[in-house]
Amino acid sequence: MVAIWCFSEWQKMGSPIPLQLVEMGPGRGSLAQDVLRVFERFGVHNEVSLHLVEVSPHLSQIQAKALCVKIYTQPTSNQQYYQMGITATNIPVFWYKSIQDVPRQFSCFLAHEFFDALPIHKFQRTEAGWREVLIDIDPAADTEKFRFVISRAPTPASKLFIKADETRDHVEVCVESGAILEHLAMRMEEDGGFALFADYGHDGTKTDTFRAFRDHQLHDPLVEPGSADLTADVDFSYFRACTEDKLLTFGPVTQRNFLKQMGIDVRLEVLLQNCNEKQKENLLMGYHMMIDEDKMGERFKLFSLFPSVLKELLARFPVSGFANS
Repeated sequence: MVAIWCFSEWQKMGSPIPLQLVEMGPGRGSLAQDVLRVFERFGVHNEVSLHLVEVSPHLSQIQAKALCVKIYTQPTSNQQYYQMGITATNIPVFWYKSIQDVPRQFSCFLAHEFFDALPIHKFQRTEAGWREVLIDIDPAADTEKFRFVISRAPTPASKLFIKADETRDHVEVCVESGAILEHLAMRMEEDGGFALFADYGHDGTKTDTFRAFRDHQLHDPLVEPGSADLTADVDFSYFRACTEDKLLTFGPVTQRNFLKQMGIDVRLEVLLQNCNEKQKENLLMGYHMMIDEDKMGERFKLFSLFPSVLKELLARFPVSGFANS
């Protein structure tokens, strides 16, 4: 469904070539595989290249094994990528440490569970004004243990990142995501392109969402640091504020809403007609996990960005999956 969304929006923009498919934080390469397969089925893979922003050497090897039949290290110091490969259908794949290193041309930017893993600042409203939530060593503990504390005075971050009209009592701000968005906004305005983000998130309504998971269970983030995955829900209202003077934004919409509008029910019926009983069971289980309101259907959100110069075009051809946003 995400791949079809990318192809559809690319077509609406005139199918400019060459097309760079750029994924930030590609995990094990599953989404990239799906997107490439769809573009191959539509017969346009000769004009497509894949660019992966990945800082983990371990994950980059897993992605390479999933995507490529040949792998090369960086051939010269003049290139920004640290690894490249070729898929079975001759689509070139490149790996980078930073989004700033990806070549400047028309691109489709994707991020799936990427922004929720970036570091955040936490702020608490107090009687004395906004204060930053910091981490300290607990002096009352018998062994070395961390604790949350409220800054005694305003910090530079609490002065810079809290909006004057903020109504919440607790706010989380991911400054790194703001820097990435400003870079993407500049690229889209100058080089063309669009973006789709899918993540745990909200539209400026939630407060304290910072948490840790270890072995798929909630874990105290201050106990044994480095042993658990840290996450905080994405504040998409912050994304909008970072880009509203440069880009058109759509969403966030729930994953359920997005997939329904993209025609997942029709796609499911087609797949169910061409598979065995075990495959049917897996398809239905995956469908309900993604769609149901008590599972991922409401918790996961999607958010898209387009250059503001496309306002007239997008008025004629609404963005797929975001009709109600």
